[in-house]
Amino acid sequence: MNSYRFRFALFLIAASTLATWANAQNKPKIPCPSAQSMKAEQLYGLWAVRFTKPPAGLPERATLLLERHAEFSESLAGVISRDLGAAAGSKAIAGHAAKAELAGDLEAGMLLLDESSDSISITGTWNGEMVQGSCGKAFLGIWKDTSPSAPANAPDVPFTLTKLP
Repeated sequence: MNSYRFRFALFLIAASTLATWANAQNKPKIPCPSAQSMKAEQLYGLWAVRFTKPPAGLPERATLLLERHAEFSESLAGVISRDLGAAAGSKAIAGHAAKAELAGDLEAGMLLLDESSDSISITGTWNGEMVQGSCGKAFLGIWKDTSPSAPANAPDVPFTLTKLP
């Protein structure tokens, strides 16, 4: 009798496992939103930033926080945090602060942000595009140094934004 119960228990476990697996296979996958259908609120949170060949004194990596803009509910506000000491060898970089304010919009999949290190003037601009298939969790674009200390021919600096969990 114990042998029968044991086989029956194994049968129930196997059937239950198979049913669970089959049910998981039948659930429709939620597609990624298209770049054009993304809303600013879908970008709220922490992001890792990686710059390719940033200007001397600015680090290759930073952290960005995006939130709802206090005055314009469909716009973005936030802060970029950089470790300037490590990048500049403990020398301050003119025109840029370790923390700078951000404000901007998401328009048809294009992320457009203005950066201000002094809360008055624009010291950097961000133009990024959602990476196709990333479900809004990655953007590639160009950052431009517009600070008073930037050379007239300041180069475009490629960046990658990756959403942090």
